Amino acid sequence: MRTALLQSSGRPGSVVENLKVLDDAAGRAAAAGAGLVIAPEMFLTGYAIGDDIARLAEAADGDSADTVAEIATRHGLAVAYGYPERDGGTVYNSAQLISADGTRLANYRKTHLFGCFERDHFTPGEQQVVQAELNGLRVGILICYDVEFPENVRAHALAGTDLLVVPTAQMHPFQFVAESMIPVRAFENQMYVAYVNRVGREGEFEFVGLSTLAGPDGVARTRAGREEDLVFADTDPVLLAASREANPYLKDRRPGLYGSLV
Repeated sequence: MRTALLQSSGRPGSVVENLKVLDDAAGRAAAAGAGLVIAPEMFLTGYAIGDDIARLAEAADGDSADTVAEIATRHGLAVAYGYPERDGGTVYNSAQLISADGTRLANYRKTHLFGCFERDHFTPGEQQVVQAELNGLRVGILICYDVEFPENVRAHALAGTDLLVVPTAQMHPFQFVAESMIPVRAFENQMYVAYVNRVGREGEFEFVGLSTLAGPDGVARTRAGREEDLVFADTDPVLLAASREANPYLKDRRPGLYGSLV
């Protein structure tokens, strides 16, 4: 499945404009043969928007989700995007996957919040592994800081995730995560990892871009630079199966020794 990574911070504070950016990217991705386009963390509203996070937060099945579903259907490809989710009086940092026929396939709430900013505005989610079947692949979702915890990615590996979708808001000076950690996560867990970042300065944060899709061999199939971009890479189930057969990490685990980790 060809996957498009939308590296963009959109228009912080404007849901309407961000949906237009997503619509345009989905059209370009579909024209290039992509079956999935992924937007960054909090793409729907912007990340560093302070108290507007709560004001702009929507239900998982809210108006914006309906608009994304219409975009997905019109362009004939699945869409994953980050947004602030309101559930009653609680706000989560969430990411949602919508299929090419407009079906809401999966909704994930970020479990590991980064820094005072996120802890001030969000409640952490409690479900570690969220998955959906898409075009013959088992797709899982994490958000940004979540992927930096090896336990999270290993849980996805043990649950059979083939493609791990990671909308992110990776900021300076932590670009080594995109450059080094993501390919290692893909290799040690035998999966594809799509890490899709914001870019440029936003409030107090400087997002570093460098969006990448890494394969189970630890090789980056594509990598964006430091500007807004739409980059592509393919996920190959045949290569994935062969790599898993050759790599012994998961088979050689000794879980009985790991009790102290929890």
